[in-house]
Amino acid sequence: MPGSISPRLLEVVEALPLRRGLRVLEIGCGPGVAARAVAERIGSGHVLGIDRSAKAIAQAMFGSRPLIAAGLLSFRHVAIEEFVLEPGERPYDLAFAVRVGALDGRHPETQQAALARIRAALRKKGRLFIDGGYPIREVPLGVA
Repeated sequence: MPGSISPRLLEVVEALPLRRGLRVLEIGCGPGVAARAVAERIGSGHVLGIDRSAKAIAQAMFGSRPLIAAGLLSFRHVAIEEFVLEPGERPYDLAFAVRVGALDGRHPETQQAALARIRAALRKKGRLFIDGGYPIREVPLGVA
């Protein structure tokens, strides 16, 4: 079924410390499968999925119309190393990324820029999770 969640991605979503009302940023959301799964779990919260691929964002928006209409989910075409909160946009409680090249350690300069943008987008005690653990691991952001 198109848009169904893979067992691995489901495992990642289930490992996230989600609760009702959270604001969640998914980095590298692709077609929006995980973003939809998170939005369904946080009820009155909000999920923003971002991706550097315009095609992925178009697919995500197409497959997420009911959640977008309900105000629970939105998408933005932007790379994480260029992401900034829009005027009036509240910071996020949690961010997560699965298979995102800017955060996998192969490109240190891009990774540092991405981490700086993530820190700026999260509230003071916000948390970042990426794949690479079992099934995810938390990345310390060094925010005081």
